[in-house]
Amino acid sequence: MEYQHDGTKVFLVNYHFVWCPKRRKRVLVGKVKERLEQIVNEVAKECGFTVLSLVVNPDHVHLFISANPMVPAHKIVKLFKGRTSRFLRQEFPELLKLPSLWTRSYFVSTAGNVSAETIQKYIEAQSKK
Repeated sequence: MEYQHDGTKVFLVNYHFVWCPKRRKRVLVGKVKERLEQIVNEVAKECGFTVLSLVVNPDHVHLFISANPMVPAHKIVKLFKGRTSRFLRQEFPELLKLPSLWTRSYFVSTAGNVSAETIQKYIEAQSKK
């Protein structure tokens, strides 16, 4: 983890997000999982975020990113959940059976330089379950 520079700011802001499909359905598999990963990486690139780790389990998503401190956490998760929901539901009609793709809730935690490695190990361990 290195400090980022942006004009007059020097920062290191890392977020760990977790969110789930509606009713915790196990729909994030196969092509849906692959497309979800693509969309998340596209959104991150567009917004200037750095994806440190991304694990898509059948019933939840772990995203560990580095972001600019001027963008609040609730807007970051809204970007990811909004874009992925719209595109996935357009491309995979079976997801239209759910009233919405994602629940309204999510988990977010901040991490500094010291705990970032711990969070990455935790997220990577989730993919081995």
